[in-house]
Amino acid sequence: MTEETSEVRPSYEIVSVQRAEPPPGSECSNWHRYVIAFGGSNNIQGCRQGNLSAVTGAVEEIVAQLNGRHKGKYGRVHLVPTPKKVPTRDDTLAKK
Repeated sequence: MTEETSEVRPSYEIVSVQRAEPPPGSECSNWHRYVIAFGGSNNIQGCRQGNLSAVTGAVEEIVAQLNGRHKGKYGRVHLVPTPKKVPTRDDTLAKK
């Protein structure tokens, strides 16, 4: 009987989306600051203009894309380099 282990992989999650002051030099208003976490220790912070629902939707899309890229890394095949071709007698004669 084989025992299967269920590996819990960390994923990107929205920590917060809050109203923020506009960046210096910006004439527009209605800015929000967002924080995205990965595995609890790494954070991505950013600012985006728009109302709360528009910014939240955009950040949800970013999180979905990041998780899609992250999950793809686990499915890659371990590639082994092919050994160098050892020249044969026929190859040596063909070069002359």
